[in-house]
Amino acid sequence: MEALPLRLKPGDDVREAVEQALRDAGATAGFLLQGIGSLSVAQIRYAGLAQPTELLGELEILTVAGSVAPDGAHLHMMLSDARGRTFGGHVGRGCIVRTTAELLLAVLPAHAFAREHDPLTGYAELAIRRAPG
Repeated sequence: MEALPLRLKPGDDVREAVEQALRDAGATAGFLLQGIGSLSVAQIRYAGLAQPTELLGELEILTVAGSVAPDGAHLHMMLSDARGRTFGGHVGRGCIVRTTAELLLAVLPAHAFAREHDPLTGYAELAIRRAPG
């Protein structure tokens, strides 16, 4: 396992940056272990809903974690707003960094991840394989 600390800047999209970091590392499997920071916009999909909900304002990332494959990431995030209310769910594209995001991505060189349709769930789920070689 190789640990890749990441620091995102204002205007960066969290999900896109994590997916790009995996590609830049030349890796095929990773886990986002943890993250903190702030957002100005969040796109969070709550359980059971098909589309994300947009949250605007000064939002704090309390935690973010998930799996990352070359064909996409599956991330969950917990946020709080200026009134201390918390929100959590699936991270969509468009979670925009307000001041900073500090993340730890673990790259797993011995593995290859992909998202494949699972007939039991009806969703593209994580497929875990050993990396060739």
